[in-house]
Amino acid sequence: MTTGLKHKLEYDDLAAAPNDGQRYELMEGELYVTTAPSPLHQRTSKRLQRMLEAYFEVRGVGEAFNAPVDVILSRWDVVEPDLVVVADPGQISRRAIEGPPLLMIEILSPSTIDMDREIKAKRYAAFGIPHYWIVDIDARAIECYRLEEQTYQLLQRVERSSAFSHPDWPDLAVDTAAFWSGADDISTGS
Repeated sequence: MTTGLKHKLEYDDLAAAPNDGQRYELMEGELYVTTAPSPLHQRTSKRLQRMLEAYFEVRGVGEAFNAPVDVILSRWDVVEPDLVVVADPGQISRRAIEGPPLLMIEILSPSTIDMDREIKAKRYAAFGIPHYWIVDIDARAIECYRLEEQTYQLLQRVERSSAFSHPDWPDLAVDTAAFWSGADDISTGS
């Protein structure tokens, strides 16, 4: 009998991970661990979630969730996006969101920039997630991507304080000024 470490981890391994404040994700069976997000990150997430709820949930066309929530794309791909919008209520189970949702959103942190822009973007595209947004707090920008021919194409990049409407959801009015409000008021710590 052979013993040792698994070469590819899966959802059951992730579910057994300790609840220690870290974020555990799997992509192609490889474990990724990141620290808890900052208050500024969470403030931005909360404000964006409210806007998504006001659009998708009020119209009954989707439901917005914020981290921590697992999204199981396969037994070897389990991610925890900052925000996710699910259009199919059948994807919401007791344990997680199961299958590719309508929209995944990642808010960049210094430790996740490469993972969010490269690794996650490729995995999300491979699973056919139609929309992917990246929020860059430092640049005060939101990038909205749409899946076209198995790769994400930039639909729009909105910088600084301005409002925009998404081409696929023209009634979704996003006021970016609300995201960045108070960002300069948070201390850098000691």
